Order: sequence, then structure tokens, then C-alpha cells
Amino acid sequence: MSSIIYHLAFRSDWEAGFAAGEYRAPSLAEEGFIHASGDEEQMLRVAARLFAGRDDLLVLDVDTDRLSDDSPVIREPARSGEIYPHVYGPITPAAVSRVRALKPDVADPGTFVLESEG
Repeated sequence: MSSIIYHLAFRSDWEAGFAAGEYRAPSLAEEGFIHASGDEEQMLRVAARLFAGRDDLLVLDVDTDRLSDDSPVIREPARSGEIYPHVYGPITPAAVSRVRALKPDVADPGTFVLESEG
């Protein structure tokens, strides 16, 4: 059974990583891992807390079973004590099962809605 985690990416970063064959969030160089969320609710809370008002966000659904052995996922506590999955290496496009836009919610400023799939 595969496990999906959710990563918030800026559209330009994902497009560059996709073209290069591997995605490296800035945090990989800065902190040694790529931040992710364990479920959509956690991801939406993170988006509202860190990215309110941005309109260039994507949600990458990452299938942890498809990550390379060089990119292990470790679930670790944040300062708040909440557990988050961290990817300790790049994410290949093959590990991303779905990409969706995350748009600011006009009905509830400061929050986001996932783009519906067509």
C-alpha cells in the first residue's frame, strides 16, 4: 500500500525541477530535507500559516513508495510537536502522482482551496 504525502511547491520551482528530472525545494540545500505534510488538512494549515495570499502554489502528491532510496522519508516533530514527513533528498517526477493548484480562497481570506480536478 503506497503512502501519499503532500508538498507545497512554487510553480516555477516545480516546473524547473520537472524539466531537470528532479525537484529540489530550496529547503533541501538550506535544511537538508524537503518539507511535506502527512495529510491534506495539515498541508492546508501550513499553506495558510506560511503562504497566505500567494497564488503560485502547487500541491505535489508524493507517493513515498516511488521515491528513490536516496530520498528517504523521516517523520519528525516540528517545534510545535506536530509530526511532519521530511524527504531527505530530491523528488523525481515519477514519484509525484498528482499536481494540483492551490488558490487563495476568496470567501475566506488567508486560506486556500485545492483546484478541482477536471
